[in-house]
Amino acid sequence: MPLDPRVLANDPQRRSVVLRVLDAAVAAVGPEVAVRHHLTRMQGMLWIGGHEVPEPRGKVILLALGKAAVPMARTAVDVLRGLPITGAVAAPTAAGVAGVKVLVGGHPLPDDGSLRAGRALLDLAESAGSDDLVLVLISGGGSALAEVPLPGLSLDDLQAVNRALLRSGAPITEVNTVRRHLSAVKGGGLGAAAAPARLASLIVSDVVGSPLEAIAGGPTVPDPTSAEEAIQVLADRGISPPPAVSRLLADQVAPLQAPRLPIGLVSLIADGSVAAHAAVDAAVGLGVAARVASTTLQGEARRVGAELAASARDLPPATMAIYAGETTVIVSGSGIGGRNQELALAAGIALDGYPDALVASFGTDGVDGPTDAAGGIGDSETVRRGLRLGFDARAALAQNDSATYLGATGDQLRCGPTGTNVGDIVIVHRSATP
Repeated sequence: MPLDPRVLANDPQRRSVVLRVLDAAVAAVGPEVAVRHHLTRMQGMLWIGGHEVPEPRGKVILLALGKAAVPMARTAVDVLRGLPITGAVAAPTAAGVAGVKVLVGGHPLPDDGSLRAGRALLDLAESAGSDDLVLVLISGGGSALAEVPLPGLSLDDLQAVNRALLRSGAPITEVNTVRRHLSAVKGGGLGAAAAPARLASLIVSDVVGSPLEAIAGGPTVPDPTSAEEAIQVLADRGISPPPAVSRLLADQVAPLQAPRLPIGLVSLIADGSVAAHAAVDAAVGLGVAARVASTTLQGEARRVGAELAASARDLPPATMAIYAGETTVIVSGSGIGGRNQELALAAGIALDGYPDALVASFGTDGVDGPTDAAGGIGDSETVRRGLRLGFDARAALAQNDSATYLGATGDQLRCGPTGTNVGDIVIVHRSATP
């Protein structure tokens, strides 16, 4: 995962260590590695997530959705070479997967492509017979990339609700509580459609704590939430949904029998904890004392950034604390940015005058919000670099304009899409010497 070397122009010695640690974290959760570790074939049997499954008498129907869908699908096709395979992949960009159709959906908001991808996945699941194996490969981002709205809802309705939820700062668990009640794919819908075929799911998690129903909306696990809870999320966030959404949720309040799912295997194969521990191992290998401080980092990005900056000042010299998780942003300004860049900018403001500490925040998918950066670094010079260029760090933060600011000061982390997605990694580092 090559990171843009321009970020090294500011403080190359310390930042080169950070970049090597981030590279190791992403490598450890590569979808190819994870799938090969959890999907093998030997002497007429398949091992899926540690479970022994006979090779299907029929065909393998491969369904993949999410930011890691393409590399996961390519690896699965290679492992299952020789078996009859058909399938569809919902991904953020067009790419080839042998024998499987790839459809491009929208992210972070669903679009027309998302509807085509969701329909293709659902149709293939519904076509499965009792002799088939439906193998579902799930990763973060799948909630937007593949969608089939419930009857009575339009794409405009879904986009309006999603946009409002994302701007509100709601954590992904709340966002997907609402999404599941509007979708024929989420909340076990895709899994239910596969009956009577054998069903198995391999999941790369981008959600703090890895609740299976929240990862890509839980397409193969039952929805544990109610319509009342979805309505409450919207009320708590001050969101007035389109009338069609309100009507649909109100209709769901009456007791309904949950859809019956086929008996299936569900295996979590990679998450932020794996990335965080790999980061620690890499740091120690570089001579830096390191520990995993938390794998459940959450909260409003600018507040978390300031708190982590304070913790950086208290670290012993030559130490590093690694965090995994996902923060949120409450959008009130008109700027451009993402949660990782906002966290880094807030940390840089709080670190003004502390030359031996930094905070780096990085989205493991290589994309931070609606930008082409993956995150950023905040340190003692973040504010002063901006001043020399005529920028005000605090004004930029107030306008949610972290991407513009960090891009100008050379404090952005850029690498392009990584092909995986396990949330965010944040490095808090205090070096040996200022």
